Amino acid sequence: MSFETISVIGLGYIGLPTAAMFASRKKKVIGVDVNQKTVDTINRGEIHIVEPELDIIVRSAVKEGYLKAVTIPEPADAFLIAVPTPFKSNGSEIPEPDLGYIEKAAKAIAPVLKKGDLVILESTSPVGATEQMAEWLANSRPDLRFPQQLSENADVSIAHCPERVLPGHVVRELVQNDRVIGGMSDMCSKRAVELYKAFVEGECVITNARTAEMAKLTENSCRDVQIAFANELSMVCDQLEIDVWELITLANRHPRINILQPGPGVGGHCIAVDPWFIVSKTPGLARLIETARLVNDSKPNWVIKKIQMALAEYLLEHPDKTAKEVTVSCFGLAFKADIDDLRESPALEIARTLAELHPGRTLVVEPNIKELPIKLQDAVELVSIVTALESSELIVLLVDHHHFKAIDHRNINAKVIDTRGIWNR
Repeated sequence: MSFETISVIGLGYIGLPTAAMFASRKKKVIGVDVNQKTVDTINRGEIHIVEPELDIIVRSAVKEGYLKAVTIPEPADAFLIAVPTPFKSNGSEIPEPDLGYIEKAAKAIAPVLKKGDLVILESTSPVGATEQMAEWLANSRPDLRFPQQLSENADVSIAHCPERVLPGHVVRELVQNDRVIGGMSDMCSKRAVELYKAFVEGECVITNARTAEMAKLTENSCRDVQIAFANELSMVCDQLEIDVWELITLANRHPRINILQPGPGVGGHCIAVDPWFIVSKTPGLARLIETARLVNDSKPNWVIKKIQMALAEYLLEHPDKTAKEVTVSCFGLAFKADIDDLRESPALEIARTLAELHPGRTLVVEPNIKELPIKLQDAVELVSIVTALESSELIVLLVDHHHFKAIDHRNINAKVIDTRGIWNR
């Protein structure tokens, strides 16, 4: 059965590029988002996120009539759910996954489901989320048969297919990367492969839904552990007065060693979140994964202490000044280089905390955004690189944007804390 109309629920950093790729293959795509501003922006052929090449694809798809955005789901042949999976604020040491957005998406599409449809959960989720989604759909549509009720002859096929892309390279990686396809039955998997092959050039590898869910969590947890080693090493080296950047360069000359570069913490809605999905399901067993999360979550506080120490040193060197007269600039707010995504960003948290603690001016340089998030609007000033360089007594480099790499650090007169090592090396 062919898929002539495809609906993508959630038009964020993954949903919109995915919708655009299907539309670029001349498929009719209906994008669904609860944010009216997002819907209006897309329907003008524009995009609300920073992602290379995406604006051209969306503009063309909308102009040619293959892509439209709406706030209420419409009938389609396939539905891809790409909504957030945050944590619940339960006060526990181990965060509990919040599947509320997935539940709302499932109940929103349920009224327009029909026999022969395919539903794919793309949202990164704890193990068992796809089965839970299937239950929500079955409870909403008792007139249809789902895979958990009738595995090979269900009316609606259901699968999990996690995205595996790098922000800043999403368009290319959506096409070229292999995809893990986890159907709730063999037929569900085969139908999902048929759908993705509309644009995916990588291999579509079939497994079951639970393994597909765990595959994405495993990939990001592995990365988190590796980053935690680098971040912990940077703190150890600081205590021992060793240049961590030189140390890592030397260690990586070993043919079987590849230590990552440390930073101010870990952000984004994947690596900073996904490991907790494993820990929450298997508390007491995922000890290394949990420890890595704690190490990476502690790094922003360590950076704040370094800033406070640098401020104290500056005031000792300049006894004629008070802390209120010292301007501090944070270079970067995004969770990684050359994107505008601020989700779970340690740089954002550092800037916010600094603004609360520092009595003087706190400036922020973030070339990829036009306005500050609400939590920072009354606390800091968004300024240009030139203004920050000219106005600051202390500069904290938090993100290695290419704009910052182009700065000749030898001409910086301020005291510098470089958490990415691009000026120190």
